[in-house]
Amino acid sequence: MKSVLSAGLLCALVVVCQTSSAAGAASSACAGGTVYLTLDTGNMASAELIADILKRHRIRASFFLANEKTPAGNFSLDDAWAGYWRERAAEGHAFGSHTYDHVYFKGVAADGRFIVRPQFGAQGGQTLQWDGRAVCAEIDRVGVRFRELTGQPLDPLWRAPGGKAPAAVMSAVKGCGWAHVHWAPAGFLGDELPSDRFPNASLLKQSLATIRDGDILMAHLGIWSRVQAYAPTLDPLIAGLKARGMCFATLREHPSFRR
Repeated sequence: MKSVLSAGLLCALVVVCQTSSAAGAASSACAGGTVYLTLDTGNMASAELIADILKRHRIRASFFLANEKTPAGNFSLDDAWAGYWRERAAEGHAFGSHTYDHVYFKGVAADGRFIVRPQFGAQGGQTLQWDGRAVCAEIDRVGVRFRELTGQPLDPLWRAPGGKAPAAVMSAVKGCGWAHVHWAPAGFLGDELPSDRFPNASLLKQSLATIRDGDILMAHLGIWSRVQAYAPTLDPLIAGLKARGMCFATLREHPSFRR
């Protein structure tokens, strides 16, 4: 005698099967692991191209913003870029601070204050001394401006220009609620290197050979010093990593930064 399933039980089984199937598909799709693409503002020359690449591959990245000069003569957090940042926010990318004036941290003075050198802004090019509150305020400036441009807050993430700052700076900023994000050794994609010695083809080959599960990758939305723009290489890089079974996620999903 055939057993008869109730409509409710049959529906429940279908849902379970569909859920298991979806989970299995997701697991299979990410069999090679997950990587985290991060993008610092740089000069923004390749910003639109990179946005198109991300959309085409349907992946999300994590952007670190500073108010940097662009080839158009404006700055990356000017009103002229409001539409760009609103679109990226609507697409679900993550956003952190790269310090407003792209401030380099040079050391610690005898009195404990931090020796800093902003690249841009009213004090650009000057060597200054700040306390921890001033450093936190500088990082917070990006969040204030980002909210003005997009209506959204930053994620509580920051990256020091050059990826470097004294341990005392890192500690002070952590106390203000910001987590610093570096990158994996293999995640340095090389877009800051001279293109005559490090052409895109060689950088791509190296990245595809060395990037592993969990790596945080780093590139820029444009670099003044590089003759051969790196940005087009992101297209085959993303495709190649996907072909290895890798998935891309924002730092919101990273085990170290999830809230």
